[in-house]
Amino acid sequence: MRRRRNTLSILRWTSLALIFIAVLLTSFQLIRYSRMRSSFPPGLTIGGVPVGGLNSSEAGERLVQAYGIPIELIYGNSLIQVRPSSVGFQINLETMLAAADLQRITQSFWSGFWSYLWNTLPAPEPVPLSATVSKERLIAYLENEIVPRYDQPAKEPIPDPGSAQFTEGVPGRELDIERSVVLITEALMSPTNRSVNLPYNRTMPARASFQNLQYLIRQILVKNQFNGVAEFYLLDLNTRDELSFALSKGEQIPPDIAFTAASTIKIPIMTYVYIYRDEPLGKTTEDDLKLMIEISENTPADRLLESIGGTLAPISFTEDLQKLGYKNTFLGGFFYPGASLLARYETPANSRTDVNTSPDVYNQTTPAEISQSLDDIYQCANFNGGALKAVFGDAIKQEECIKMLDMLSANKTAVLLEAGVPEGTKIAHKHGWILENDGLIHSISDAGIVYTPNATYILTMFFYHPDQLVFDPTNIMASQISRAVYQFFNPEQPK
Repeated sequence: MRRRRNTLSILRWTSLALIFIAVLLTSFQLIRYSRMRSSFPPGLTIGGVPVGGLNSSEAGERLVQAYGIPIELIYGNSLIQVRPSSVGFQINLETMLAAADLQRITQSFWSGFWSYLWNTLPAPEPVPLSATVSKERLIAYLENEIVPRYDQPAKEPIPDPGSAQFTEGVPGRELDIERSVVLITEALMSPTNRSVNLPYNRTMPARASFQNLQYLIRQILVKNQFNGVAEFYLLDLNTRDELSFALSKGEQIPPDIAFTAASTIKIPIMTYVYIYRDEPLGKTTEDDLKLMIEISENTPADRLLESIGGTLAPISFTEDLQKLGYKNTFLGGFFYPGASLLARYETPANSRTDVNTSPDVYNQTTPAEISQSLDDIYQCANFNGGALKAVFGDAIKQEECIKMLDMLSANKTAVLLEAGVPEGTKIAHKHGWILENDGLIHSISDAGIVYTPNATYILTMFFYHPDQLVFDPTNIMASQISRAVYQFFNPEQPK
């Protein structure tokens, strides 16, 4: 009996002990669960930031810290740190913390405790970031702080000192503000990816300025020790931009100097023929035109003039030029030696007292006016318009103007303008030089339309020296100038 009583006593105390232990463990788990429940559930993230086990205050501090870290902007080789507040970034702490707190208290205490004991607590739903960025402030920051400091303007080609060419232009960069706003906003909204490579657009260098081209041409004259008179006229046929300047002994003087036209006058003579002769011209006329332009013979020029205007053809030819607005270009007589001077013309160009190129009293022009003759043909050929059509109407036809350009393009000399451009470049041009009474060359000229990948332009150059122009060095100098102008319009072409 005593033994049974002892056994019951042991069982009783064992049960009590077990109950005590169970109560103790349950209490311990209750305390742990209560503490956990007072904080955000494990694994919870707010705006991508882990806040499990933190209370609202601690979570708020962590969020402010994570999203307050400056973002890094990489622009070229520059690293720029930007405080989020400086571009109007704000996080909505109360909204996010309230949403997180709902997950803490949604489940009842005892239901949650039971799930806790069996390790079946539901995984918390991440709370998305609630924040705003002032697009206006961000754009203003980029425009006022980044663009002025870190954008790089393209650098145009400039004359290469001591050479006859331009330096290469340098591309620039220009911030893509619209794309940058998107990428920076994404970085501001991320707690981890806080670095942005700012996008930019490459800006190609502009063509060199006409001022720099003029400087380069002057540099070429100095390099070649030219101390005579030179005048240049350049017309971009696409934009109608023009450059006209003259130098005498290295010093700049006003343009529109009277020069001996020599064979360049055959450009308007050719036009004169087509105005008064209808297609088909006839073999004799076509042969004479070819000899006049391609071979530069004078006798065919006289025959063509006389066939239209008789013995006074130079005068009627000059009158037609005057109808077109020419003030300084004329023929005072035929080309053949000993020809009578039919008229003496006083022009604004040959009346100047500041410069004198001893122009031929029979045959004069200026670079601008002989360029105008080429422009007149070009406008007629390409647009069926221009001064020729305005003055002479149906007497000059577009097809005839096209033939004139073809004829000028067949004038192959391999010198002057032609020597300065890449082989195969189309040039519709006419050169001019003569042996004067002293047996020397004093004037050399070339006027042409140059067709290039980037532009079509008229370039005319006239050179004069009172003592003598030696052809070879003058040709080298002229070809260098022609090359400089070609490169001006086509900087990407091989030098």
